[in-house]
Amino acid sequence: MSIKRALVSVSDKQGIVDFCRELSALGVEIISTGGTSSLLAKEGVPVTGISEVTGFPEIMDGRVKTLHPAVHSGLLAVRDNVEHQQQMKELDLGYIDLVVVNLYPFQETIAKPDVSYEEAIENIDIGGPTMLRSGAKNHAFVSVVVDSSDYSAVLEEIRKDGDTTLETRKRLAAKVFRHTAAYDALISDYLSNVTGDPLPERLTVTYEKIQDLRYGENPHQKAAFYRKPLAPQGTLTTAEQLHGKELSYNNINDANAALQIVKEFDEPAVVAVKHMNPCGVGTGSNVYEAYQKAYNADPTSIFGGIVAANRTIDAATAELLKEIFLEIVLAPDFTPEALEILTKKKNIRLLRMGEFGSAKERNSQFLFTSIDGGMVVQESDIHSVDTSDLKVVTDRQPTEDELKQLLFGWKVVKHVKSNAIVLAADNMTVGVGAGQMNRVGSAKIAIEQAGDKAKGSVLASDAFFPMGDTVEFAAKAGITAIIQPGGSIKDEESIKIANENGIAMVFTGVRHFKH
Repeated sequence: MSIKRALVSVSDKQGIVDFCRELSALGVEIISTGGTSSLLAKEGVPVTGISEVTGFPEIMDGRVKTLHPAVHSGLLAVRDNVEHQQQMKELDLGYIDLVVVNLYPFQETIAKPDVSYEEAIENIDIGGPTMLRSGAKNHAFVSVVVDSSDYSAVLEEIRKDGDTTLETRKRLAAKVFRHTAAYDALISDYLSNVTGDPLPERLTVTYEKIQDLRYGENPHQKAAFYRKPLAPQGTLTTAEQLHGKELSYNNINDANAALQIVKEFDEPAVVAVKHMNPCGVGTGSNVYEAYQKAYNADPTSIFGGIVAANRTIDAATAELLKEIFLEIVLAPDFTPEALEILTKKKNIRLLRMGEFGSAKERNSQFLFTSIDGGMVVQESDIHSVDTSDLKVVTDRQPTEDELKQLLFGWKVVKHVKSNAIVLAADNMTVGVGAGQMNRVGSAKIAIEQAGDKAKGSVLASDAFFPMGDTVEFAAKAGITAIIQPGGSIKDEESIKIANENGIAMVFTGVRHFKH
């Protein structure tokens, strides 16, 4: 066997002229359609129009041109099947040995902010996926190229042996079916959202690989980093790494946790994270002050952690950051002076995120969690509260400053692993209790961590108190105000203890479990 005839029809024409010129020089007949055919002819590459093959004109604005037996017989005929050989001969049909196709730019089209529904639909390719699937199904005999990065390797094999190897054809076919599956997944997702059905009876998701990772959570686990096709700016998948080693699996998860917390704040904020939990969060009049508070919240745990800021890192802040070992610093940007300071540290990873946008402008998205044999899907938790949402349930009203600290603590506690307790004072965390099997255990950890700073602080709880013991511990530590969802059958017990100790308590009516 050898490749004698190629069908070429591409939307992305990068490299196609040189590729087809080489094919032609090797004696391969080029069949092409529409714009691709015109480009090849203009560039002096011998080309046969698709209508010469089908005996039928391209019609309906090019919607119908390759959906024809003369095309698909050439792609699907089993070359060593005698009946197929006879039918091809009787009908005077020619084999097609190589298919080079990429698809209408549906993804690029729907990414445009002003795209109309009609324009999106018009950019759904029909003939292209059909040719790809036909050729890929028959990969025992047909080579199918959907990715321009494969042009050179395919040419090299044709030059050497006149054909591609079966191993190559299998690899190319697998890539084709991944490509068409992803293409269809994107279309179905778009139409499901348009029709208001984001959780349909069948859910197909697609992601693009950014990079292979050295390993997963542990060295014996394989891992890779993927991006959603239309990932928004201000996410890790669109970040620019300015310095440092390649990100690891754990780096990515920790950095994402830090990013989600710092996005809660509109004022200058800095978040330090270890093992996907915040160890220090601070806000201030500028990023320098915010970092000082995040650092002072827990100077021990921040060592070896990830730091996220929602303002540009300046030189003064960089001088503080360089004093300790940090895995990652991520921020909207870094001043040139800050970069000069931080890049002197060989291993620190610096990520430029671009602008995050306002916390109130964040859009909900769906999150996927794998389980054995399947997955669960939920909306992201972007719920926020302000003072008008709070219900004071105690005799004492919180002061203006307590309200401010309660709302600060509430923004943080929603991102701490449940059961979660956060103590806050002076626009910073002073104690964090995470992931315990009971709520009072988390409170004990947070209070112990805060030490003397617990006195006069406020407490945020991600879920209600099942009994009054947590409030008792808070009172003994000198905590003055509490924010919690409420809704326990023993709410009155907690309220009674708060009143007896002069603690102001507010209910949000919303919980923030994070398992």
